[in-house]
Amino acid sequence: MKVLEKKILKKRLLLLAIVFLTGACLVIFMMVRAWRTNQAQVRENARMNAMTYAERMIEELSRGTSVSDTLKELVVSENGKVDGFEMVAEDLMTHFIQSIQLAPDGVVTDIYPAEGNEVGKIDLIHDEKRGQIACYGRDNKVTVMQGPFSLNQGEMGIAVRNPVYLKNENGETAFWGFTIVIIRIPEIFKNSVQALTGFDYDYCLSKTATPFTDSYDEIDSSGKKLENPVEYKFEIGECSWKLEVMPSNGWSDAGHMMELLISGCVIVLLLTGLTAALLIVDANRRKLKKMSVTDGLTGLLNRQGLNEEVDTWMRKYPDHSCVCITLDIDDFKFINDVYGHLVGDMVLQKLADSMREFFQTNAVMGRNGGDEFSVLLKDTTIAQSEALIRKFAATGRTFEVNGQDKVFGISVGYAEYPLQASDKAQLLRNADAALYEVKLHGKQGWQSYSGHLKLEKRSQLGFALKDISENLPGSFLIYKEEDSRILFANKEMIRYAGCTDLDDFFEFTAQDFFHLVREEERENIAQSIRKQIMEDKEEHNDYVQFHMQCKDGTEHRVLDYGRLVENRYYGKIFYVLIMDEKAIKKYYHLQGN
Repeated sequence: MKVLEKKILKKRLLLLAIVFLTGACLVIFMMVRAWRTNQAQVRENARMNAMTYAERMIEELSRGTSVSDTLKELVVSENGKVDGFEMVAEDLMTHFIQSIQLAPDGVVTDIYPAEGNEVGKIDLIHDEKRGQIACYGRDNKVTVMQGPFSLNQGEMGIAVRNPVYLKNENGETAFWGFTIVIIRIPEIFKNSVQALTGFDYDYCLSKTATPFTDSYDEIDSSGKKLENPVEYKFEIGECSWKLEVMPSNGWSDAGHMMELLISGCVIVLLLTGLTAALLIVDANRRKLKKMSVTDGLTGLLNRQGLNEEVDTWMRKYPDHSCVCITLDIDDFKFINDVYGHLVGDMVLQKLADSMREFFQTNAVMGRNGGDEFSVLLKDTTIAQSEALIRKFAATGRTFEVNGQDKVFGISVGYAEYPLQASDKAQLLRNADAALYEVKLHGKQGWQSYSGHLKLEKRSQLGFALKDISENLPGSFLIYKEEDSRILFANKEMIRYAGCTDLDDFFEFTAQDFFHLVREEERENIAQSIRKQIMEDKEEHNDYVQFHMQCKDGTEHRVLDYGRLVENRYYGKIFYVLIMDEKAIKKYYHLQGN
């Protein structure tokens, strides 16, 4: 993977990570905020419920104290004498009252119901447990509550003691005694407690045992430990009461928070997935765009991509200088025809790699098509870049065939903008003209554009080996002098030998020219060729006759007209025309052996 592609991949992965982490942080932030908001709301609801049900409990306790008030009014109205106490007490009894009592001078004398409450007849003023609070109520003329304490019936109770004062003959107020109500707990709070538990609250109701103590004793609770409960305090009966409340399921709504968490995770995953999808779409778009402007073989820009890049740069920097280079491979058709297109492709790739090596920065490179390439050197002039261009053109290049290195050359033409051209089209034409000036002067060189060059000269270069060989009026082949290895044969030669294609021809001849010659004639023919070449010092031609063997076993008497030439790729090679002797005799009345 290329460095640029790795950088792009890292950026995309980083973007995905940022999106995911940002989403996760937002979810965490929202969860914390929702948790705090939810907890505050839950606490506020609990506080409101605690206040509401504490007020209801006050009302329920007041019902107990109101019984003592009614009895007190009766005592006052009767001036300390209560006739028919039991009848009166029976009328005042309710389900939450354990007993109703009268205590003249602080001594309990009357209790209703009497059964089971006999031990309740005590001297409150002088009793060790009750004396202090009884005196406090008497002296301060206030109703006091004491408890909780165990009742003989096995329940818990609270004593409500209401002091009674009467006026004597002198009009002075004097302490008469107490009207007392014993309240059963938690019976008196039954409705409030059921309502709290029905709304899924745990609770604890407690009070100070006496007006003189600060510690709270539990009156009633749901039986569970409360964690950070809300509380509501109130005063009644000269004692402090405290109702503590918390939700049975805790302060956090786990179900709601789980829904938020799942929703947040889904949103983050969807957002990350959407980002990934968009990145994939963008990557595919970029890939398709790159493919549309990239040459698949060399990895350089294709003609479209090159034109777009050059147009964009020249529009953006119309006053900047640049140099356009046009180049191609010398005798590329020959390389393709002799070695095949796979080798030709390899040569193109080697040249593209060489271009990247030489023009590493500030350059736009592309393949125009075939073996022609262009390079735009930005922000430079010919004077500044010509040394690099010449070095690039003069560098030796090779390609490998069957373990042997073969040399190939390039021709390079170049022109400068705006010195030698007014726009892109003229710049490319001028570089093209310079290139073909190199071709006309023997190839493998370089040439800067000058005004006298004409593009029409390009038409002189329109022939290639394949065009000529396929249209020769006869059989044609090429072989090396050194080892007689056949390099090429045209279609007429292949057909004449009875073969189907070049590979079939190479297999039949073992790619050796003398395998076409009758075996007993080979040595004489080889000597004759050598002798004629040595005698013909100027043109190096040879003329021989031999019996040519065909693939089907037949033989043809043929004339061989060959010429020895020097080739920079293969050294000395023979160009050979093979002519059928019978055909020559028929049409030209020549005499043979």
